[in-house]
Amino acid sequence: MNTETYLILFSAILTVAVLYSCVGHGGASGYIAVLALFSVVPEVFKPTALLLNIMVASVAAYSFRRAGHFSWGLFWPFAATSIPFSFLGGYLSLPQHLYRPLVGVVLLASACRLLVHKEPEAASLRRPPLVASLLLGAVLGLLSGLTGVGGGIFLSPLLMLLRWGRAREVSGVAALFILVNSCAGLLGHASSLQLVPGFAPLLAVAALLGGCVGSFLGSSFLPVRKVVKALSVVLTVAGVKMLLV
Repeated sequence: MNTETYLILFSAILTVAVLYSCVGHGGASGYIAVLALFSVVPEVFKPTALLLNIMVASVAAYSFRRAGHFSWGLFWPFAATSIPFSFLGGYLSLPQHLYRPLVGVVLLASACRLLVHKEPEAASLRRPPLVASLLLGAVLGLLSGLTGVGGGIFLSPLLMLLRWGRAREVSGVAALFILVNSCAGLLGHASSLQLVPGFAPLLAVAALLGGCVGSFLGSSFLPVRKVVKALSVVLTVAGVKMLLV
């Protein structure tokens, strides 16, 4: 790649990190899409995206928790089962043509639903049943590891649509969920770290900078409705990527 291409790649990763981190996401699905557009070999997608995901999700988790938008009670049941299954998913390799179209359709449907979704009143919120949280955590963790994303892209719309959390609280929970699952998925796929490209430090700087900006805006300044709309945009981008890349 020449200097101009590196600058464009840097800008693209930065933009993805800002957009995703403002809703508590790490951006792995967006990074994969960017790498695909720049004709990077598919073998590097998963480890590179997970590394960037860990960096951005760490910043987002800190920002949302510091701003008071986090619920341990909502987080831990999902995480308890998602972590081991994310490790398993990172270890496994399944034909992508089997699950990517299905995941893409689910994400696009969630995005459309969120466009007309209203922030629930505190009185209408309900906590998910423990058994349901544990089972869903396992499923989301497995999907996370298989696809090379942190799982927040699946968890956030689920929590929002079922009225299990408010927008910023969901973002805070999703950020830490993404962090722990990205770490587990990368450990399960550790042998692929040798495939991380030499220009990864450039991507890391872009992702970290974008993560700081996006999570700062999302945790404190963006109106809740804007956060929900941003989440729908993120889901749309990720869904289209799943269907086309």
